[in-house]
Amino acid sequence: MTAALAENQTRTDAPPAGSPLPPKTPRTPKRERAFDDVPRWQIYLPLGLYLLFTLIPFYWMLLFAVRPAGSTSLVPWPMTFEHFEKVWTERNFGMFFENSMIVGVCTLVATTGVALAGGYALARFNFRIKNAFMLALLCSQFIPGALMLVPLFEIFRNLQMINSLGSVIIAETVFQLPLSIILISGFIKNVPVSLEEAAWVDGCSRFRAFCAVVLPLLRPGLIAVGSFAFVHSWNHFLFALMFLSEQDKQTIPVGLNTLMGSDSVDLGALAAGGVIAAVPVVIVFAFIQKWLITGFSAGAVKG
Repeated sequence: MTAALAENQTRTDAPPAGSPLPPKTPRTPKRERAFDDVPRWQIYLPLGLYLLFTLIPFYWMLLFAVRPAGSTSLVPWPMTFEHFEKVWTERNFGMFFENSMIVGVCTLVATTGVALAGGYALARFNFRIKNAFMLALLCSQFIPGALMLVPLFEIFRNLQMINSLGSVIIAETVFQLPLSIILISGFIKNVPVSLEEAAWVDGCSRFRAFCAVVLPLLRPGLIAVGSFAFVHSWNHFLFALMFLSEQDKQTIPVGLNTLMGSDSVDLGALAAGGVIAAVPVVIVFAFIQKWLITGFSAGAVKG
């Protein structure tokens, strides 16, 4: 009797023949670990170690720059600026700073201007050797500048440009142009051609439409390319060493090299010179970091 009742109950609970099966109850997915659930120490500890590893060399340089000569204290107190005064007046770092600024600003302007023209041609025009030209630009990035020192020196010697800041400016511009042209070309491709066409319909020439429509939209890209050109030329040592032999034409990297003698090194003066060399770069990146990140992001992906 009990078996018959159980069988009857099973038949009653089963759905009628031909009726759709009831939907299965979805399984509750495993809750993903949210950012707020991560312990803070797992975030701050790696970041703190990385920051400590990065800032220790800068602190060490600043310590030697402001610490009195002969002191072994790990705290810069009492502070002194005698090392800065020494390198700025006795070691002619004021002149080196001026020469580096001339080279950096001129390289920035020349690189940005030429890259803007070349990038626009690659982005807006189709010609037969376009792909081969782009490949040549990419391959030129694998050639180290040291391999070109001898031919460049001969060219500048025949042009009577040795011991001239113009030789360093030209060399820096030439070696930074390939990457700058590629980046500018990517920026311009992100600007719709329809904007220029609308300006043409309104009576603007190609050059005027470019200046009025395209150029304002390229500000992040131009800042990124220009800052990269300035910082590279500011820190570059090889070209200035090879093409400039007179002391009144040398730049800061070469000036820092003169502080290291064969028998001894003035660590205080060397650290003060390093701080002087780092200040302009830090200021540049502090003011343009937002534009720099936006510019490289826009040039890396074609819209």
